[in-house]
Amino acid sequence: MVYSNQSRLGELLLNQPARDVLRKHFPSILDQPYLLSFLKTNTLEEFVNGMRRSIDLPDHAVQRIVDELASVPVPTGPVDRLPSPPSDTYESADTAIGSAAVQAAATASKWGVYEVSLSGPTHGNPFVDVELHADFRCGERSIRQRGFYDGDGQYKIRFMPDAEGEWSFRTASNARSLDSIEGRFQCGPAKPADHGPVRVNHTFHFAYEDGTAYLPIGTTCYAWTHQSGELEEQTLRSLRESPFNKVRMCVFPKAYLYNLDEPPRYPFEGSLETGWDFERFNPSFFRHLERRIAQLGELGIEADLILFHPYDIWDFSEMPKSADDRYLKYVTARLAAYANVWWSLANEFDLMWAKTEEDWERFASIVAENDPYGHLMSIHNCRTFYDYGKPWVTHCSIQRIDVYKTAEATNEWREQWGKPIVIDECAYEGDIDQGWGNITGEEMTRRFWEGAIRGGYAGHGETYLNPEEVLWWSKGGKLTGTSPERIAFLRRIMEESPGGVLEPLPSDWDLPCAGKSDEYYLYYFGFNRPRFRTFRHKIGIRYRVEVIDTWNMTIETLPDPYEGSFRIELPARPFIAVRLTKWTS
Repeated sequence: MVYSNQSRLGELLLNQPARDVLRKHFPSILDQPYLLSFLKTNTLEEFVNGMRRSIDLPDHAVQRIVDELASVPVPTGPVDRLPSPPSDTYESADTAIGSAAVQAAATASKWGVYEVSLSGPTHGNPFVDVELHADFRCGERSIRQRGFYDGDGQYKIRFMPDAEGEWSFRTASNARSLDSIEGRFQCGPAKPADHGPVRVNHTFHFAYEDGTAYLPIGTTCYAWTHQSGELEEQTLRSLRESPFNKVRMCVFPKAYLYNLDEPPRYPFEGSLETGWDFERFNPSFFRHLERRIAQLGELGIEADLILFHPYDIWDFSEMPKSADDRYLKYVTARLAAYANVWWSLANEFDLMWAKTEEDWERFASIVAENDPYGHLMSIHNCRTFYDYGKPWVTHCSIQRIDVYKTAEATNEWREQWGKPIVIDECAYEGDIDQGWGNITGEEMTRRFWEGAIRGGYAGHGETYLNPEEVLWWSKGGKLTGTSPERIAFLRRIMEESPGGVLEPLPSDWDLPCAGKSDEYYLYYFGFNRPRFRTFRHKIGIRYRVEVIDTWNMTIETLPDPYEGSFRIELPARPFIAVRLTKWTS
């Protein structure tokens, strides 16, 4: 086997001699890992031809590189070691069954995290040698929850009870000391602020499990849990004062533009220099992550966890299949019991050259099998949409693929996939040199309104450059943009609508509308700025009319009711909305 012009860049970069050939021709690009993340899916030919825009290359450049690669051995790669089934002889026969010390509370609250802690064996590698789960029962119902090793001889099983009453549990393990341990606890009512996991509601919207409406007003802070403690606390303070109730965040650290610092902790034992032991997790990494997830929950914020992403210099995006699968089982065992967790299989899945559709489908199956609570699950794109029609996809997590048309396509996506549309990346408010990161606060606010009026949900992010290079979209910190308070104003408008959601209605070609026929209409003019508009409705129904300035956050209520066909004077400014509410007085 030899390399060719169709060999992918990611494949070449994995082989040091091949990487050296590329470095000779493109020394600068290989020192920019965040750029390589975009390019690894390219073939050698695509990569070289793309480089012609910035480097003067001869016509035969591709063939010249292929010729140099001809003498480079193509590695067969290490054989992925398949996990061995748990051995019943992990502990000797003289170990008493169920002899591990147990800590478990006598009470729990509905949708809270109930934890069973066990002190068990440490020999061998408990992360792979020990299998542990528990069956939790309430009446005729039984729910199986996987346990996990938390290091230092501690094993944990986390469970989220979803019903009040008496629950019992019984463990099962190939480690005799952890097997057949039983317990009981009483589950009381949910805490006042707990409403359960978020579910899809009425096809295109969301509600908590107790029926309370939920509007995903999201923001992105990819790597906020990989920063200093002081910066992370500042992020939590900012979120507390913000309108956002969902945060997109990565499990793994991220290496990308304005985010090139090494994280304070890693998910596996080992190091960048010596390599990682993908069979041994670093429990302190995951304890830190789950503490931050719990703190988000206390603020009423959903943690939209990104399980894989391409912006990586640590090989976490290119792990062997066995490591991928082990990681997914471990992270779901640790985190599924938190009510405020969503699963995002990937950020920009189509940039991850080492993963195939078969991998993503397997990952979805593993997460679903190990999450007995059925948290929301999706996958996020860069250039190409995933097939959101797949049964496991609960909602569409979208990055726009048109430079200018973003939330305006919400109606089209709703019709195509019949699922909630969450435009998690519609570009970011900021001033960096990247086109995705320098829209104005006005434009971010407009995109939120365009998505909302069409029955979808846009997502926020902020990329304002500062000397410390602490950009909200990646590291968190402080919100400095102008859109968040306008997004809070929109959230209030949405919550005041019938049922607490906006449903698109038949609209004029130039004026989208949402609401409930004959009762409530919300029109949004966007960047258009008419001096007046004539509205036509049924005779016999009178409406209160409000002119809303979505940027200045004002609502002008006109004094008299309107009926049938009527003209409303408008301020000839952009970002105006008009709300009609059925007159009841």
